[in-house]
Amino acid sequence: MLTKKKKEYFRKLLNERLDQLLEEASKTVSGMTDQADNFPDPTDRAALESDRNFLLRIRDRERKLIVKIKEALERLDNGTFGICEACGEEISEKRLKARPVTTLCIECKKKQETEEKLRGI
Repeated sequence: MLTKKKKEYFRKLLNERLDQLLEEASKTVSGMTDQADNFPDPTDRAALESDRNFLLRIRDRERKLIVKIKEALERLDNGTFGICEACGEEISEKRLKARPVTTLCIECKKKQETEEKLRGI
């Protein structure tokens, strides 16, 4: 079980990451609305659209990560943070530091990935 000090460490880590992601999302929105794009050259316009699409895909991935961070913060509040959803064992601190939003211990995650590979997902 995580100590109070460790829980606060992970809470701080998660909140800092959440703040970073929200700040980046805000910059993206303001950056896209501030630009007055008028490109006479179709190649320049295509390059801009390609860059925007790439940036939006990144932000979509970050949006999904924001949801996972909020869920991890909820687990910290309700006392289930660091407990594997599959087997009920504690998730190693090393794994939590590497991926604080995880819900599976390393063994269960490996098993899940193997099953996905076998099903062709």
